[in-house]
Amino acid sequence: MNKRLQWFPYINGFVLIGVGLLMLIPFLNILAGSFSSGQAILQGKVTIFPVNFTLDNYASVLRNAAIWQSFGITVWVTVAGTLVSLLFTAMMGYGLSKEQLRGRAVIMILIIITIVFPAPLIPTYLLIKSLGMLNSLNALIIPGLISAFNLIIMISFFRNIPEGLTEAATIDGCSEFKIFRVIVLPLSLPSLMTIGLFYAVGYWNGYMNAIMYLRDPDLYTLQVKLRQLIVESDAGSMVQGMQLSVEGIKMATIIVATVPVLLIYPMIQKHFIKGALLGSVKG
Repeated sequence: MNKRLQWFPYINGFVLIGVGLLMLIPFLNILAGSFSSGQAILQGKVTIFPVNFTLDNYASVLRNAAIWQSFGITVWVTVAGTLVSLLFTAMMGYGLSKEQLRGRAVIMILIIITIVFPAPLIPTYLLIKSLGMLNSLNALIIPGLISAFNLIIMISFFRNIPEGLTEAATIDGCSEFKIFRVIVLPLSLPSLMTIGLFYAVGYWNGYMNAIMYLRDPDLYTLQVKLRQLIVESDAGSMVQGMQLSVEGIKMATIIVATVPVLLIYPMIQKHFIKGALLGSVKG
């Protein structure tokens, strides 16, 4: 029995590596197609390696002004939304981590209810309309300003901070806001990086809110533009007589929309893993 258990980590690792490689195949196929000629794509010769290597697909995408405009809007929404969401989530999480807060139990119940029973689509739309946020980038940020899941992670993390630190600061005359800003936030960096990644990916990949609340094509985010290229075949207007295929343009656009997130994650992976562990276990 012990010998079988000794082999389990190796078998488990082998299976997980195999599953991971299978999940990479669709991405590698799109990546290879984005570097392949239109003729090779149309003939079905592209697998996970480029055929007739070319950069024309990317050149066509990067010359398109609409792509750059939607890219800039998406970056602004992601950065602004992530920073504001982190601030409000941290402040609310810090308050709810205090056992002596009046009405804390009721507020926590209401937060959990939003997880079990999400807000219906039509009432949410009517609310956004009544607030005058239709056809505004605020509609892409404010409705998802605080995630209940991320808030619970922050509450759990704040409850792990030793009370002696905050009590000593209170004795020294620090206000609650100063304690939060000077002591709590620096200690919360791993957890903030974790939920910050969640928020950033959510804002970057946001699609439904943009479809529902935006009417001006100049305000479309990169994901909406990508949808137009894939579903409505707008990529045909980008070919402009060159020996390119619509599929190659679509694949290049998908890679352009995906690469920023792939580049950010390795830089914060250390904080992400640490924050996920600290936020899930109460000491």
